Amino acid sequence: MSLSGIDLIVVIVYAIGIFGLAQWVSRDKGGKAKDSSDYFLASKSLPWWAIGASLIAANISAEQIVGMAGSGYAIGLAIASYEWMAALTLLVVGKFFLPIFLRNEIYTMPQFLEQRYGPSIRTLMAVFWLGLYVFVNLTSIIWLGSIAVNQVAGINQDMALIGLGLFALLYQLKGGLKAVALTDIVQVTLLVVGGLIVSALALRELGGDTGMIGGFYRLTSQAPEHFHMILSKDNAFYKDLPGISVLVGGMWIANLSYWGFNQYIIQRALAAKSLGEAQKGIVFAAFLKLLMPLVIVLPGIAAVILAPGLAKPDQAYPTMMRLLPPGLLGLVFAALIAAIVASTASKINSIATIFTLDLYAKRRGATSIAEDGSTVVADPAVERNLVKVGRIAAAVAIVLAMITARPLLGKSDQAFQYIQEYTGFFTPGIVVIFMLGLFWKRATEAGALIAAVASFAISLLLKYAAPEIPFMNRMLIAFVIALALAVIASLVRPQSSAANRIVTGDVDYTTTRGFNIAAVGVVMILVALYATWW
Repeated sequence: MSLSGIDLIVVIVYAIGIFGLAQWVSRDKGGKAKDSSDYFLASKSLPWWAIGASLIAANISAEQIVGMAGSGYAIGLAIASYEWMAALTLLVVGKFFLPIFLRNEIYTMPQFLEQRYGPSIRTLMAVFWLGLYVFVNLTSIIWLGSIAVNQVAGINQDMALIGLGLFALLYQLKGGLKAVALTDIVQVTLLVVGGLIVSALALRELGGDTGMIGGFYRLTSQAPEHFHMILSKDNAFYKDLPGISVLVGGMWIANLSYWGFNQYIIQRALAAKSLGEAQKGIVFAAFLKLLMPLVIVLPGIAAVILAPGLAKPDQAYPTMMRLLPPGLLGLVFAALIAAIVASTASKINSIATIFTLDLYAKRRGATSIAEDGSTVVADPAVERNLVKVGRIAAAVAIVLAMITARPLLGKSDQAFQYIQEYTGFFTPGIVVIFMLGLFWKRATEAGALIAAVASFAISLLLKYAAPEIPFMNRMLIAFVIALALAVIASLVRPQSSAANRIVTGDVDYTTTRGFNIAAVGVVMILVALYATWW
């Protein structure tokens, strides 16, 4: 596949437009230089539409588009549970987690851990997340993104990797989170429109004279095995999606960790102008998640009939892009670039935030967050230095990722699995630590540390001692054992109540009528989807 002249023009217009928009929203207003709140939390002024769009833009990248389309080709609609169950998880995060985080003026997840448990776990988890974000997540995003660009446009992969990384760094370097979040509405619009175009053309190709409706009917008729949401034990892919566990089992552990306690994601909601605005953004993101399988899974299923016998499932999405005429190919390719760049920029910004506020500022005593969690107006010179350090950290992070991407992932055929396997060792412990920290006052730092260690040890043991256990079930088992050990350790080694500086007594979990109606709508849609395709 190669891009025509009109396709290149479309891509260039996109690149110039998104870069220009980022610089425009990043400008210093009234001659006031950015402080740490401006740079890392967008001055705590993000509107709901920016929060919702940015949550999805941060989440959807090349590995999501190409990988999930490939899973649609191999497994079918069942892979959509990752998207649809995420919508339900977002509602839980919006109703129960955000009120506590915003009441206590939380900037970062490690900061929450210090205020809830103590300083040791803050430093430990900050270092862990930095390593995870740089050497697992960031490397994977730009590596898989460069593969997608190479497959679609024929650009040298190393040049694509460097270009994607530098563009993502430069367009958000000046403005920080604000530049990322306020441009993500464009990125998500492009992503959704581009994906819907691919799906529409695939269905039209299938339907011929009967159109897209006829194409969908043909797809469900000729590939019925690809339209089961809950896989039976005799299914070849049961180990990847173990039946009912996607509804009531281990998928909840992965989703709660990712959407509720992941700096890379939750930072957008922490930057909201109010709790109500954050919750509206969460609901907006939930509805977008319901739409995502139509954008990224359906083209993969369509390829079962339109392109049977592909050497690798991950070739499904690029193959479906060949249906696009010149001009539209450029638009969809720009959408693919938008997904990669938005996720990369979001990850870079989160790395800079954790390094600057949780390690550098704490060590230098320059943090702009008081011990009780309230915001402190620091010396302007100190604030400017924090922003400078954040920009340097962002640049170092992307350079490290570009250098290490090929050594870490170059020989891997399953880069997406590389992410899941590595993070899955720690996910159960992270959920235990935060859930106990949010909702059980007797949880202690000793219990939290034991949960972190136990999660890794148990997951590693189960992986090699009982490899027949599906990945999701393994996470659930590790979660239950880590939870039990954390509770026991907290009871055996209690600590002073003064160590817990997280205020929950006056937190109001009441949500607006609009949030409640939207939440019921999301649940009803999910019930209908699973009832139809069970």
